[in-house]
Amino acid sequence: MINKKTFNFLNQFNSFFNNFFRDFYLNSKFYNNKISRITNKTLEYKPSLNLLDCIINQENKKTKVEELYLNSIWDYKNSNPNSEKKLHSFLWLFSLDLKSSKNITQNVILNWIKKNETYDKNKWEIDTLSKRVISWISSAKLTYEDSDDNYKHRFNSMIQKQINHLIYEINKSKWVDDKMIGCAAIILAGLAYNEKDKYLAFGLNLLKKIINISFDKEGFPKTRNIQQLVFYLKYFVLIREWLKESQVNIPRYLDEIIFYQGNSYNLFCEGNDNSFLFNGNNQFKFKELSTYLSNHGYKFSNNTNEIGGYAILKNKKNAVIMDIGPSPDRQFSKNYQSGALSFEILSNNYKLISNSGYFKRKNHKLNSISRSSAAQSTLIIDNHSSCKIDTVSHEVKQGLRIINKKVKQEKNYWKIVSSHDGYLKRYGVIHERKIEFFVKDKKFVGHDTLFKKRNQKKNNFEIRFHILPETKIMKTQDEKSILIDLNGEGWRFSCPGHLIHIETGLYFGRKNTFTENQNFFISGTTSNEDQIIKWELNKI
Repeated sequence: MINKKTFNFLNQFNSFFNNFFRDFYLNSKFYNNKISRITNKTLEYKPSLNLLDCIINQENKKTKVEELYLNSIWDYKNSNPNSEKKLHSFLWLFSLDLKSSKNITQNVILNWIKKNETYDKNKWEIDTLSKRVISWISSAKLTYEDSDDNYKHRFNSMIQKQINHLIYEINKSKWVDDKMIGCAAIILAGLAYNEKDKYLAFGLNLLKKIINISFDKEGFPKTRNIQQLVFYLKYFVLIREWLKESQVNIPRYLDEIIFYQGNSYNLFCEGNDNSFLFNGNNQFKFKELSTYLSNHGYKFSNNTNEIGGYAILKNKKNAVIMDIGPSPDRQFSKNYQSGALSFEILSNNYKLISNSGYFKRKNHKLNSISRSSAAQSTLIIDNHSSCKIDTVSHEVKQGLRIINKKVKQEKNYWKIVSSHDGYLKRYGVIHERKIEFFVKDKKFVGHDTLFKKRNQKKNNFEIRFHILPETKIMKTQDEKSILIDLNGEGWRFSCPGHLIHIETGLYFGRKNTFTENQNFFISGTTSNEDQIIKWELNKI
């Protein structure tokens, strides 16, 4: 019988073997000739530069290309892979003043083509290559116009060669985000070169596949990642605007996914300056996207208070959001955080209760910490998370189901109730959380219930409440309450009959950084009977 270690070794060997021969093939003359089969078509459609505003952070200060010494920079070996990616993606083109020299810009591109016209693993990866194609075509006023025939031929040939590579390789990518960017590049090339049968048809079919595979029936990403919702909405709208401007029929499925995603975006982002930190999210700005959508005639609304596994109740002054969804299927769980029934509260657009955020760098200890249930505002048992995460694949190894849920919002009373089985197998308990908000009294009341399904030894539990680094808290003299100073607002937290503690923790809300914050938590011990832990948050 083959044991687990032998099986893993054989898998690793097989993976190494396949990758070795795949790299050999991609670097071969045969493959180079294959992707070099191009037509003599020239650039016809040149998209308006302002359409890219939804995905490019336009800088107020523009740079002249004369101030950049880019012709020699392709020979420079940068030790920072991210900096090199940004350089070879050519996104810096969008920071150039349109009065910059076209001749210098085109010489930079020609120099790049001469040095990189054959496949290179780092410079031709899907994300970098796709952004490069989009940048070159979208900046045509600098990169293409008023050039000679020889340059135009080299430029057009290189665009098509890179798109041919994308078409052959994009389905092998494991990253759906990369596929989305690659799909956009293929569609743009199809429009720009009027290649409706070869590029445009392929790109639109790929777009349909991405939608069918990656989104639930309500158009929400199966990853349950709010930031990814915004990412996809940007690209769907961008593709639609390209099709509209080039007078090509817009597929119905594209309009439908934009409609559903726009409604979700409205629920999560409109009228809210805060980012909700659930399942792979960091702080991100969406005011510019909201302005972009409005300027291009996109108006969304939402009459529901539950979508994507989240319950969101809000008015002009308050908001509460709770994760009442199951863990995603394994293939969509690489950034999932074990935060079942975690919640966040906003008061006057300031976050009163938060989650800790997400540290995105894989294979880093902080990534594992940020994905633990202890980093979310929820209940943990015996310092174990509600889901098991595979340390190699970073996917959910053992997930959880939602047992029941109920969401209610009236003018003066809100309620969210849900439960999950993430602790059932190991500890024999179901965790149910009920959060009520009494609007007139400015009072939140929580009930965390542990339903005992089988008797086991006693275990320690903690119910954690995380706050932002700038929020101040202190314990009262009788040690029975926590006082919270929220930008001048006073709140009191109490939990009769249980110990309350304050602890220093880590906040990962800003991308790939961390800072110290504080959290307070209730501690206790499980019993062989059902337990109800009641707590309150009152404005004072």
